[in-house]
Amino acid sequence: MLCLSGGAARAEDTDALIAKGDQFDKRLQAKEALEVYLPANKLEPNNVGLLVRIARQYRHLMSDTSSKQEKLRLGNVSLEFANRAASLAPNNAEAQLSPAISLGKMVPFMGSKDQVNASPRIKAAVDRTLVLDPTNDNAWHILGRWNLLLANISVVKRVLAKALYGDLPVTTNEAAEKCLLKAIEINPNRLMHYIELGRIYAAMGRKDEARKFIKKGLAMPNKEKDDPEMREIGQQTLQKL
Repeated sequence: MLCLSGGAARAEDTDALIAKGDQFDKRLQAKEALEVYLPANKLEPNNVGLLVRIARQYRHLMSDTSSKQEKLRLGNVSLEFANRAASLAPNNAEAQLSPAISLGKMVPFMGSKDQVNASPRIKAAVDRTLVLDPTNDNAWHILGRWNLLLANISVVKRVLAKALYGDLPVTTNEAAEKCLLKAIEINPNRLMHYIELGRIYAAMGRKDEARKFIKKGLAMPNKEKDDPEMREIGQQTLQKL
């Protein structure tokens, strides 16, 4: 009975800490959220939902620093928690997607070899997620970005990557377009989907459509941690059209 009571008390304590952390998470206060999520993780190290939450906070902290080295450090911490969640919950879509989100945020700051190594890991995580939950708009967004990046690698870079690290997957901007249209169909209330679709149309040379979707995204209010960064990317893309 003592053991059962102790376990129940720990669960109650963890639930209270997570609830408190969730309030900070909603306000995009990553540092404050971690101050309660991490103690909760010590009480319940295998709580998958909590591991996913912690991974997200470290990704948010990546946006708050300008140091490439610090971004990669925080990204790797995020990836550790995300990988643990994915390992513990093979049938949980959010847990399976978490490593892909962390890797995706790290890719712009990685060296070429690490970028090449990250690519199949991102694709595999997204594929697992979409098998479990075909309506996950985040997964479709990440898959669209993955296709956009690989579709626009130059022949020279592709040949060099093959010589050093092995073949890169071949894909198209049209495949990226389909992914972002699906993301918008599922969740039309996220500015990042419209701006990313605009970037895809820019890469395809469809300038009018690029302007249309980027401007639509820019007209929407910031709601998520990455929205200001995505807005800046959209504005930069518009200037180049």
